[in-house]
Formats: sequence, structure tokens, C-alpha cells
Amino acid sequence: MSRDASLSRDEALRGDRTIASARNVASTKPSVGSGWDRPADLTKDPAIVPQLAETPVPEHLRVEIEGYMARYPERRSAVIPALHAAQRVHGWCSPEAMRQVAAVMRVTPAYLSSIASFYDMLNEEPVGRHAIYVCTSVACHLSDAKRVFDAIAEAGADLEDTQIREFECLGACDMAPMASVDGRYIGPLDVSDAHEIIAAVREGRAPLPGRGLEDSDQRVPDRGGA
Repeated sequence: MSRDASLSRDEALRGDRTIASARNVASTKPSVGSGWDRPADLTKDPAIVPQLAETPVPEHLRVEIEGYMARYPERRSAVIPALHAAQRVHGWCSPEAMRQVAAVMRVTPAYLSSIASFYDMLNEEPVGRHAIYVCTSVACHLSDAKRVFDAIAEAGADLEDTQIREFECLGACDMAPMASVDGRYIGPLDVSDAHEIIAAVREGRAPLPGRGLEDSDQRVPDRGGA
């Protein structure tokens, strides 16, 4: 037998073994997705859209959510500001708040929960009525944000109904170090600002006038060359 014929026979045998091996592997794979044989959990609430006519929604909240929806061609684009609005009313994204937003936006509460659970600033568990978030991400960290946070946390240690926490990034690096106080962006901050921030929260007023992102007279404080 010639060498070429021998090679052809060996290649054919290898090919047969490869095909057989592929068949064996294929036969071990399920023909449908995993979990197909698990029964549905019928104890869970069905994924339904609450009816607005049957869901009590504060009038001002409904108007605010509808205003957000009108800004976008796709109403679901308004989910995040709508959830923020509900959180301001209820203090957190409670099941009641979710149902109210779902009824106005014509989506399921489960859909809203899938979004709320992704974002740190949306709370699905009860928290304080006030929120002080001190950014400690890169730009703020390099500007001594940790000391600012520690000073605010110490000054507000006895402040009730208030959540004081570090935050990964608030997206206002040009104000570093900065913080969000009940949604108001303020900065640049120094440890000396801590007591004024806490006093403003206690008294229910905006902290550090002229230092907010939306303030028309926003100014950078003179630290005496520090």
C-alpha cells in the first residue's frame, strides 16, 4: 500500500472518530434551556400593571411624573426621575411608591424594581428622610474628601432621620470635593463646612448658599491660599 493511501485511510478513520465524538458530546447537551422542568411559583403576585383608576396617587406626584414622561418619546425613559419623585414623597421606593409610579407610567412594579435596585440613590428599604452623600471617588478623594466625610459624619452623629454615607461618584468632579444634600450639589467643600451643612439640615434650609451647583451666584470659597 502506498504512503498516500495509508494517510488517506488514517485521515478517514480520524474523521470518523471526530464525528462520533461530536455526536456523543451533542447528545449530552439539553435540547431546551435549563429550568424548563421547574414549576412556576404560583405564590408570587402576577406581573400586572396597576390601574390608575384603582391606585391612589397624590395629585402633585401624578402631575410631576406625567411631566417627566412628556419630555421623552419613549415613556420608560422617565423611570429614574419618576422614581426619584416618588422617593421624595414616600422617603423611599416603597411597594406603595412603586405601585403609584407603575400606575401612572403603565408599567409593572417589577420593571421599576429592576431599575431601582441598580442605582444607589434609589432606596428599596426605609432610610432617613434626609440624605447626605459625600463623594469619595477619584477626583474628590484626591481633594481630601475622606476628611470632609468624617467631619460631616461626626457633626451629624446625633442627627435623626438622616442618612450620611460615602458615595462612589456623583458626577460633579469640577466641584471636588463635593456632596449631595437632599439632592442639592454643593462644593468645593472643606472640613470647616461640616457644621454648617448639618445645621442647615436640622433647620430645614438649603446648605451653603452660593455654593450649590444650580446657584446663580455660585462661587468658590476663598481658603486663604490653602
